Amino acid sequence: MFQFGAAIRMTIVSVVLLGLIYPLAMTGAAQAIFPREANGSLVMRDGKVVGSDLIGQLWSKPEDFQGRPSAAGKNGYDPTATGGTNLGPTSAKLIAATKATIAQLRKQNPQATLPVPIDLVTSSGSGIDPDISVRGAYYQAPRVALARHLQLARVDALIARSIEPRELGILGEPHVNVLELNLALDALSKRGGRPSKD
Repeated sequence: MFQFGAAIRMTIVSVVLLGLIYPLAMTGAAQAIFPREANGSLVMRDGKVVGSDLIGQLWSKPEDFQGRPSAAGKNGYDPTATGGTNLGPTSAKLIAATKATIAQLRKQNPQATLPVPIDLVTSSGSGIDPDISVRGAYYQAPRVALARHLQLARVDALIARSIEPRELGILGEPHVNVLELNLALDALSKRGGRPSKD
């Protein structure tokens, strides 16, 4: 009976300490020190939330740069059901899906002269990667320039300004945030006299 009572008391203390006090303390500290990050790194334009710096989203219009394919959730890009395909490199299903994605990319980007970058045909481990490789951005540039009625050189220059370096100078590869690039492209299109997308 003594052991049972001790177990009950320990359970109550653990629930209060680890299930209530600790989460509230960490949430409060995060809100005080990193409020933007703690609230999802949301990006606002004209008083509206248009996305997050940290969460990839679906871009399907020809005038927009597109992100990596997604296997997160039923229809992809679901931040509540993150995950990759979990298919191995010898999987016939993965090989077929990759070939289909390559064919679709070539059809959507007939002006592209670069080889199809690997990150545009494979999903990330989370399925909501907000970034693409620099090559992935330059690969799509001719399509975007044509759809936006902009000179390719202007779009290439915008990509060059949007490149984010390796973390701490050594981690990862240089990359481009798709949301930020598309927002910068909208602003460029407005200045060029073409209305941006809704």
